[in-house]
Amino acid sequence: METKLTLKLDKAVIQSVKKYAHNSNKSLSKLVESYFRNLVSEGEKKKATYSPLVEELSGVISEKAMKGIDYLGYLEAKYE
Repeated sequence: METKLTLKLDKAVIQSVKKYAHNSNKSLSKLVESYFRNLVSEGEKKKATYSPLVEELSGVISEKAMKGIDYLGYLEAKYE
């Protein structure tokens, strides 16, 4: 169901967005709708997404195993 929405925006912003919409072959309404959809979906997606490789490797080394390891020192020595 579509509903009308009235917005008050700076005139220069409106002109710029109308030009952008025209150049993108989209209506201003569709741009606003798309923006709002993305805004809401980002709020629902709080969990970060990782690549499949990172997901696969996650948890391979436990935090307990990492204690006492000077990883920063290792990297500094490796890349001197």
